[in-house]
Amino acid sequence: MPVTWPRMSLPRRSPDPVTTSLPVLYDAGGVLAVAKPAGLPTQAPTGIESAESCVRHRLFGDAASRAGRHPGGFLGVPHRLDRPVSGVLLFATTPRAARQLSRQFERRRVTKTYVALLDASAVAVDDRFEWRDFVRKVPDAARAEIVSAGIAGGREAVTTGRVIAADDGVVRVELVPATGRMHQLRVQAASRRMPVLGDVFYGGPPGVTDAGEDPRLVPIALHASRIAFEDPVTGLPVEVDCPPPTGWSGRFAVPRAPA
Repeated sequence: MPVTWPRMSLPRRSPDPVTTSLPVLYDAGGVLAVAKPAGLPTQAPTGIESAESCVRHRLFGDAASRAGRHPGGFLGVPHRLDRPVSGVLLFATTPRAARQLSRQFERRRVTKTYVALLDASAVAVDDRFEWRDFVRKVPDAARAEIVSAGIAGGREAVTTGRVIAADDGVVRVELVPATGRMHQLRVQAASRRMPVLGDVFYGGPPGVTDAGEDPRLVPIALHASRIAFEDPVTGLPVEVDCPPPTGWSGRFAVPRAPA
């Protein structure tokens, strides 16, 4: 079934100042939340555009191009999204916020919610479900795999979810990971014969993009739609929503969170 994906520009390998502007979703208490587009890495070596370099340029201007541990000023990266995934991404603009957010992630006090389009033409999907697996990084490869309990490197991966809608073999689901393993949602979905649309890396059907042949740059139908955490200064709960990409339209539209 054809799926129209949003067009995107490839990350640039250039020493020139970064020009990409990421929409700011939240900015308070030393926490900056932005909307990361698919295809843009969270972090990258110097000279390759990333979400971090875009935020640094926004905060510090030309000073962000200086060498050093924190070029231009402090910016912590306690949160990451896979390169082909879009959605809300958190940065810390103060050391205190970086420490507090890192602690919240470690203690599983941060709730991350994703929406995804899955190719479920081969299986039936319950309205509500829980995925429990052991996931490990494949040695010498930038990918993950499901393994049996007790296998070296395997770590428990837990995800709960619900079906939002289904249409012609495609299901739109909401996924809430309780753990944060490498490529967790992608490999768990693929292992159940319902890979994420566009995720050819894990056996998903290809989408329509201008990303060339590099599968790392192909946007997939996995979007970080919401994140909830505690304000590092006040301790009050914060919830940040991120609208889905423009390519998710028509019958694939993702519903907004209730008011």
